[in-house]
Order: sequence, then structure tokens, then C-alpha cells
Amino acid sequence: MDKITFDEKRIAEGYMNRPWLHKKVIERFISDCEVTSNFRNGLDVGCGAGLSTKALHLICDRVTGTDISEQMIQVCKEEYKDNKAYTFYRAKAEETKAPAEKYDIVTAAGMVNWVDRDLFLENMGHALQDQGILLIYDFWIIDKMQGNDAYTNWYHEEYLKRFPKPPRNENTWKQSELPDYFHIKNQITYELFYDFSIEQFIDFMMIQSNVNTKIENGEVSEVEARDWFKNSLSPVFENRKKTLYFTGYSWYLYKSAVHRVLSSGCC
Repeated sequence: MDKITFDEKRIAEGYMNRPWLHKKVIERFISDCEVTSNFRNGLDVGCGAGLSTKALHLICDRVTGTDISEQMIQVCKEEYKDNKAYTFYRAKAEETKAPAEKYDIVTAAGMVNWVDRDLFLENMGHALQDQGILLIYDFWIIDKMQGNDAYTNWYHEEYLKRFPKPPRNENTWKQSELPDYFHIKNQITYELFYDFSIEQFIDFMMIQSNVNTKIENGEVSEVEARDWFKNSLSPVFENRKKTLYFTGYSWYLYKSAVHRVLSSGCC
């Protein structure tokens, strides 16, 4: 990934206050993969403001977070500066440093749409221990609010027309397309939910790629976008908290020993 996205302090600080649904993803991973003890050394690629790194730390003693955005890394360092279990540094997902002790687990939350898949997997092959786990996951807001069809109409007829999705790679990975040293054990989808006030929801939507792209391109100002959300959403929220739904997925990949043989002398 060559383009630095979300490299603004506004975005980085906004990411700190996103719903911590990463914790639910990790809890599901524990159940699905029957994890019974902590990993020792883990990497969180594309860590953003560190919420996914904090989730990884639930099951990993030592964690390293990397992100292409310097602003994100600075926010992480400020937030976790007193905790010696955390290390953060700036790096592209395809170019994380080879660690002194290879990682037992790598998480990649909400970032594989933006990377060169083959270069990323080659890099992770060097970074992971044999039999190490690569947990790739993401979740995103959808057109569903509990008990309120008006939100579904707003989402399609107003939001997506004003802030269309920017281009990204949304293909599901297939085993036949991956290197021999990575094996897909499972790919699952699920539903998550979170209660938002209108103010919390507007803050959340202001850091979505749809909105940020328009702001970065100068097509709309931050103030104009925020005012539009407030005016269009006030009838939907009716001055009270609402339950919004997310779609999520998790892919569980395991690294075999084949990579060590194929890459002997390369790392």
C-alpha cells in the first residue's frame, strides 16, 4: 500500500473512540479455535489508533502495532506509553520488520482491502513462527437499525448517494490463490451490534473512508459534512440511543513449515 490514508490527527483521534468491537472478534476467535492459553509475541498490522492492538493483548503477552500512518502511531504511543507490553512503529503492511523473535500470531483488522496481497503474505511468512496464526478480520456498519426502517432508507437514498464508497479490493481470499505456506482453516461471517447516540454515530461516520475521501478531496468541509449528518439523522434517531448493526468476517490462516524451506537464507 503506497498511498497513506487516514494520516490526519482528526482521523487518528476519532479512531480512538470507535466501538471496541475488536474485543468481540477476539472472543469469537478464542471459541472457534479453542484457545486455552495466551500467545507470547504478537503483531497487529494496520493497527490504526490501537483498538485492535488492545484486543490482541487480551490473548497475547507482548504486542507490536504497525501502521502506515504516522498520526496513528503517535496516538498509539501516547495512549499506551506507560505499558511495556506494547510497541508501535510506522511501517507499510508489506514491509514490517523481521522480528528478533518471530510472532506467534498476527492480526490484521480492516486493512487487507488496501494492501498488495502477495507482498503482504510474503512479509507475514517471514514474520510468523511455523504454525503461527494470521487472523484477518473486519466489520463495517450496514443499513440496519433495530426497529427502524427509516434508517435503511437514509443509508441507501441519502448517505451512499452523498458519500459513495471509494474503490477498494473486497475479494474474499481463496486457498488456490495463496502461497503454499499459508492454509485457510476457516472463513466466517457474523453480525455485531452497538448502541449509538446521534452524536456518537456522527463522530463515527465522520471517520469513514466514504466521508474522509470527500473531505480530503475538498468536495465538502468537515463542518458541512457534520451538519449534513445532524440534519438528516435527527428524525431517524428521535433524540435517543439506537442499536446499529455491523457485518463482520474473520479468516483464520495458519503458516506451515514449508516457507522456512523455500526461503532459506532469505531472512
